[in-house]
Amino acid sequence: MTFQESVKVCFSKYVDFGGRATRSEYWWFFLFIVLVSLAASLVSNMLSGLFSLATLLPSIAAATRRLHDTNRSGWWQLIALVPVIGWIVLIVFLAQEGKE
Repeated sequence: MTFQESVKVCFSKYVDFGGRATRSEYWWFFLFIVLVSLAASLVSNMLSGLFSLATLLPSIAAATRRLHDTNRSGWWQLIALVPVIGWIVLIVFLAQEGKE
């Protein structure tokens, strides 16, 4: 999946928490969010905050679908609340190869 396709799919499934997302779909969308957020922060912190708020639900939905692809529940995202170790575990889960 290309960069543009993944961004389009993730925005078209704005609040779709069901189904699966491939690694490329999730990570291209994640890169898009980081790049646009950085560019927006150069213009205005308020603009960056608004963009982050606008993409909060799609990013949670994409991560949920990505975790479904690894045969895990979307609730595993809550492990990120555990300092340091939680983020590491979540990144490992999101980077794993999808399962049938």
